[in-house]
Order: sequence, then C-alpha cells, then structure tokens
Amino acid sequence: MKDIADKTGFSVNTVSLALRGSPRIPEDTALRIRNAARDLNYMPNQVAKSLVSRETKTIGLVLTDITNPALTQAAQSIELALAERGYSTLFATSNNDLDEEKRVIAMFQSRQVDGMLIYPRSHRDLGHIRQLRQANYPVVLLVADPDAGVDAVSVDERRGAYRAVRHLIDIGHTRIGIIDSSNPMGNHEKRDGYMTALKEAGILPDPSLSADPQGHSVIRGYWAMDKLMRLGNRPSAIFAANDSLAIGALRWTQKNGMSVPDDVAIVGFDNIEFAEHAATPLTSVNYEIKLITDLAVARLIELIGAKDALPEPNVTLIDPELIVRESTYRRP
Repeated sequence: MKDIADKTGFSVNTVSLALRGSPRIPEDTALRIRNAARDLNYMPNQVAKSLVSRETKTIGLVLTDITNPALTQAAQSIELALAERGYSTLFATSNNDLDEEKRVIAMFQSRQVDGMLIYPRSHRDLGHIRQLRQANYPVVLLVADPDAGVDAVSVDERRGAYRAVRHLIDIGHTRIGIIDSSNPMGNHEKRDGYMTALKEAGILPDPSLSADPQGHSVIRGYWAMDKLMRLGNRPSAIFAANDSLAIGALRWTQKNGMSVPDDVAIVGFDNIEFAEHAATPLTSVNYEIKLITDLAVARLIELIGAKDALPEPNVTLIDPELIVRESTYRRP
C-alpha cells in the first residue's frame, strides 16, 4: 500500500480506505488508487488482515475417502456454499486412519482456519474432536451419533438401513446378508438399523450372513459378496453399506452367472449417480446431500459468529427415503 501511496500521492490510510470500498473516499480518488493497485499487481496480505480481524476466511474440510462418490459430491457442495459466504475451503483426507485424522485436524488448527467440517473415521472415537468443541472451536460433523456431544448434520443412517432391510423383508426375504464394517470402533448405525428390522420381523440374526469388506470400494464389495455367496445356505438378499460396495456385489453376480433380483436382491446406500445407471439399476437409500451440506455450513458460520461463547451442540438428522429399482423389484 505504501507503493500505491507513493505512486498516487495519497496517504497510506486513504489508499487503505479506498481499497476497502469506503464511502468516505471520493469516487475519482478511489478509481485512481484502484488503477494504481492494478498497475502494481497489488494483492492484499491475507495473513496480515487475519491478524487484525482474527479471521482467515478459510474453512478446513476433512474427508475420510476422496474417492467415495458421495463424499466428492458433498465436498463440491460445501465448497460452493462456503464460496457464496466469502470463505475458501482447504481439503484434507484421513484415508480412514484415525492418526491421520488427528494429524490433519492439528494441521488445520496450525493454519488458523476459522472452523472445520469433518467426516470422522469413527462415530465413537471422537475425543479429539470433542476437545475442539470444549475449547470453543467451531466444528461441525457431517456424520454422527445423536449423542456425539458435537454439532452435527447428517442423514439418519439407522433409519435408512432399517428402511432398506424392511423393504427386503416385505418382498419375502428372510436370509438377508450385510456388507458393512464389523470394527468395534467403527460406525454401527447402519448395522443397528439392519438388526432392528430383522428383530422387528422376528428373524433371528445369523452372524455368518455378515461380511466385513475391509474398505468401501467396488472391489471390496465384490470380494465381500464372494464370501457370502459361497456359504452353504447363502443369502437371498444383500444390504450393502454404500452403493460402491453394492455395485461390487452386483458385479460378482454378473461374473458368476446369477440373476438380480431373481437369484439374489441387492440394496445400496447413498443413491449415487452410478446406482441408477448400473447394469441392473440399484435400489438405494437416498438423501439430499445439498440439504445436509447447506445446513452444516450454516451451522458452522453461526458458530464462527458466536466467537468464544458457543451455543450448546445441536445434532440434526435428515430422514432418508428408499428409491426402489430393478435390483430388488421384479417387473410384472
């Protein structure tokens, strides 16, 4: 700004006011200053500004898996919603590793982001995130248990899984397999919904019908399906924790000459674009990702505005719906 002041003959204070759009500066003066700033390739020093305002206008977004289509869509929606509010987004991925999640959160803190949006690896091992909240640091989870003790906006995963499995029961299935993590420190909401639907229908859960894919990708779903379908008394239907796993299960049936849904029905979760356009369109649990991300961003901005007196944590669960397609529905 001193260079601009020297070039135009105005004071540094006048230059500063003009570049901030102050109405105190006459338009012809402001125009001369802006032209000089352009000629000198002037860029505001955001670090210096943040020292004064105590805001960096940046938000940290922690994802578990950047290759997950649902998370990729959510990340895009979050970036757009934050940009509309004048914020930039910094991205980091934990790759489903708790230590890495802690590291990237600490990295964002060191960069003094104004707040964080987090997809946690575990819905239960949240101590490090609760510490942020207890220190009045603005943070919102994008998946969570209602008792997380941290602000969260999420689809109701228990309800979604329950509806998926209840649908399979209603069309006549009793041996229903599940492809989902069985890690004790993992995320149990979908498995809880699966178990609730079985018990409500009087179906005794069979542990052999559970396959831990050890990941979330298509190939992991393929091999989890292989394990289930090699059972002596194999399942007649499968509930997969996400659509990528379900597509892997569907691919296994194609490779092994089985018909969907005549030989085995398959339900996924997330209703990604590929679910509708799979070789056999997948029945899937659907929810509006943009609604979740918009509510999460709005809550985070509210927390940032509260400064050092954050309100009590609030958890919002969005009710999902089931989209029924050919993978479970036999056309007449």
